[in-house]
Amino acid sequence: QVQLVESGGGLVQAGDSLRLSCAASGLTFSEHAMGWFRQAPGKEREFVAVITWSGASTYYADSVKGRFTISRDNAKNTVYLQMNRLKPEDTAVYYCAAPPPHTLVTGLREYDYWGQGTQVTVSS
Repeated sequence: QVQLVESGGGLVQAGDSLRLSCAASGLTFSEHAMGWFRQAPGKEREFVAVITWSGASTYYADSVKGRFTISRDNAKNTVYLQMNRLKPEDTAVYYCAAPPPHTLVTGLREYDYWGQGTQVTVSS
């Protein structure tokens, strides 16, 4: 059974930083790209970032490019999202997700497995 468990969310002020973690189990982690998505109240879930299975390549939504960094540690089966210079509009529930093995995609419907999410709230 695949499990993705996010942690690291919280309440911060604009300009602060947070690091989210997502621990994966039940899958061969090193064969899966890993993505981060977010969903703000009243809005659709949207792509934030994705990293390839080796960690060699990363891709970001324009809204977070230059502020967020996705990384992974395949020895720990964990993917991270470092969020710097946070803005109130970054407030959302953040989800990690895994697509099929060796598949690099950004569309949320392409992802097979999802975590339960972690809340990030940025006050102004």
